[in-house]
Amino acid sequence: MLIGCPKEIKTKEFRVGLTPTSVREYVRNGHQVIVETNAGAGIQASDDDYVKAGAKIVATAKDVFDKAEMIVKVKEPQPVETAMMRKGQLLFTYLHLAADATQAKGLIDSGAVAIAYETVTSDRGGLPLLAPMSEVAGRMGVHVGAYFLHVANGGSGILLGGVPGVKAAEVVIIGGGVAGTHSAKMAVGLEARVTIIEKSLDRIRYLEDLFGSRANIVYSTQDAVDQYVSQADLVIGAVLIPGALAPKLITKAHLKQMRPKSVIVDIAIDQGGCAETSKATTHDNPTYEVDGILHYCVANMPGAVPRTSAYALNNAVLPYGIEIANKGWVKALQDNKHLRNGLTVCKGKITQAEVARDLKLDYSKAEESLAA
Repeated sequence: MLIGCPKEIKTKEFRVGLTPTSVREYVRNGHQVIVETNAGAGIQASDDDYVKAGAKIVATAKDVFDKAEMIVKVKEPQPVETAMMRKGQLLFTYLHLAADATQAKGLIDSGAVAIAYETVTSDRGGLPLLAPMSEVAGRMGVHVGAYFLHVANGGSGILLGGVPGVKAAEVVIIGGGVAGTHSAKMAVGLEARVTIIEKSLDRIRYLEDLFGSRANIVYSTQDAVDQYVSQADLVIGAVLIPGALAPKLITKAHLKQMRPKSVIVDIAIDQGGCAETSKATTHDNPTYEVDGILHYCVANMPGAVPRTSAYALNNAVLPYGIEIANKGWVKALQDNKHLRNGLTVCKGKITQAEVARDLKLDYSKAEESLAA
């Protein structure tokens, strides 16, 4: 199979779909790889590094899209990229389609086949290709939250961990999954006062065992959200419903109850955000204020630390990509139900029920699309 890796073009996105290490593994398995020139610059991987790994360097993204059978990316394709895709071509990347009707239409119109990293599953019930970026975003959420609490950056002027004799900041994390857990680890490590709001009792038990008395674990109800969000200096939204829009748990009314210049970091923004007032921002303009509350809603947070996040993502994605390349996408998805769960668009049809529901589009079962 001919694998293609274009340079990412989303604002301030420095990750890359294939590292030189991944290229070497594809080549070792008998495949060809083409990489757009300077695609790896953000992770300090030169074109020579890719050539040494066995790739061929091409001049433009169009060269990649015109020639490759499978496109491996990081972020969702931008309109100029979906316009270059063709019928039957395979795209393997993050999609987050439920919050992006424009991208959905572009992929449907292209006739391409798109497998979303964020809905590939595992035997353990997790999301193995989403997990590494959730880990990065969760840890970053506390870093950026602490930074924007500085008064010079628009915040209330509170130090996350306080100092002896002065109360530490109240950090409220909504969602105790991978991102929420890693946020909590960072916030606890900085000696903030941490509350995690979670609805799964099994997960609550896990978090209690993990954090003990270092964090307050609360069952998720509307009363709990009302109570703790109103007391927070920093709220981290880490809610996830796989494939679907995030529920709007933080309402505009909550903002009026919060302390002025508090901060919301909405990690769930890729899926539409879990705050009613959230809208996607970029690393160029990461924050905005609503009713005196600072919102940070960057839709590609891990792109700010590409050397860490690109390698972490490639480690997770590589075995699945090799399986697809070795077997062909139809056989790979027929054989592997977890990969099949990632199939989101197939030759003009939406094959994720949650995406079809949220975008009010027709739905076709993945199994039916594969059989066809």
